[in-house]
Amino acid sequence: MVSPPGLAGLNTPAPNIPYFTPHHRQSPGTPRNPSAPHIPTLFTPLKIRNAILRNRIVVAPMCQFSTAPEGPSIGALTDYHIATLGHYALKGASLVFVEATGVQPNGRISAYCPGLWDDSQIEGLRRVSDFVKSQGALSGIQLAHAGRKASVAAPWVAGSTTTHKASLRADKDQFGWPDDVVGPSGGIEHTWDGLGLKPEGGYWPPRALTVAEIQELVGDWARAAKRAVAAGVDVIEIHAAHGYLIHQFLSPVTNRRTDEYGGSFEGRVRLLLEIAAAIRREIPEGMPLFVRVSATEWLEGTEVEQQYGSWTVDDTIRLAKLLPGVGVDLLDVSSGGNHPRSKLNGLRDKELPTDYQTKNAARIRRELKKEGINLLVGAVGLITEPEQARDLLEADQLLAKEAEDAKNATNAKDGAEPAADIVLVARQFMREPEWVLRVAWKLGVEVAWPNQFLRVRFPRL
Repeated sequence: MVSPPGLAGLNTPAPNIPYFTPHHRQSPGTPRNPSAPHIPTLFTPLKIRNAILRNRIVVAPMCQFSTAPEGPSIGALTDYHIATLGHYALKGASLVFVEATGVQPNGRISAYCPGLWDDSQIEGLRRVSDFVKSQGALSGIQLAHAGRKASVAAPWVAGSTTTHKASLRADKDQFGWPDDVVGPSGGIEHTWDGLGLKPEGGYWPPRALTVAEIQELVGDWARAAKRAVAAGVDVIEIHAAHGYLIHQFLSPVTNRRTDEYGGSFEGRVRLLLEIAAAIRREIPEGMPLFVRVSATEWLEGTEVEQQYGSWTVDDTIRLAKLLPGVGVDLLDVSSGGNHPRSKLNGLRDKELPTDYQTKNAARIRRELKKEGINLLVGAVGLITEPEQARDLLEADQLLAKEAEDAKNATNAKDGAEPAADIVLVARQFMREPEWVLRVAWKLGVEVAWPNQFLRVRFPRL
């Protein structure tokens, strides 16, 4: 039976895909009536350069340890990544990030992490990106180098040992590279967990990078970005958080260099600024560039900070003011990861206040706005509830809570700035791939669903 032309036009294929997947009648996760009153900012579009996010909910990068550790497909994304990342796009997320992707082979966290140091890895990324975009989302990739936290086993391997270790060194017989773990500074005392090569340790001692190697790194980041563009990626994020290589350069705890890449604040931020500038030269002018940072190392008041100093929110604000000058569009505000004596080390999610990270994003955004600096801010960390996500993008409730005067706190909503411009969510998407749709339902926003799921759409509240 041949469908009438008018009806056939309602089931057109999504473009640029070598197989049939229907073009959605309306992009999932967008309000069915965009002009309806009282739509939260969370469900409004955001334009960043030439890219348009269909809402403000972004899937943050999440390590999956699921690529080949050797052979011709080493580091390449697979159908597993299409299945997982594609599902988040199908269910309404606006931007879906591929996890931390090594710009050099020794920049992977584990041998099972993805890479983009070779042209052979472009095709796997292209397949993921194409599917994500066919569902109406933007595709993103986080380019990274693990530094002294590299060459470890997948976490479920470490956790399966008799000691249930959080991390386990990967030696050469486990596809690791113990002799090529690097950092801004080197030596056994710079091992991440401070345990050196003791049996109970979980990391390798790093060797210090030379200036020539640092400059090669800058070029490798730019070349990886160029490959991402070739794969059709829409957004690139530089990973400068969580104790990985760029964070190691930023922090006086881990950067003891005395050359132009160490010492002063200007020396310690040099690598990040050079990488951002190099990437911006390689990517289209209309392509957004993000940076993820650890706003604080949570070492304030510790013996570590007393001895070496630490990276703080004040440092992050100072850095943030420099980022637009090298072409960065958004600061993704996370925290921690650079030292085992962090105040948060060992704490579980339920032991943390839900705003432990998002309040830093709010403070940074407020300081930028005061000086008229045009840099968007993303909030991340324990964002699990619809109302919580909504309020972060409305009047700044976080800063209002911190006001000393209760009356001022009540009135702070009037004319106040949001805490952030987007929310980045990770673990909640792993629990609930349909989280965007559930958030809209709980907030009373009628949004479009994927064509194939219309029959199971949540009932109206």
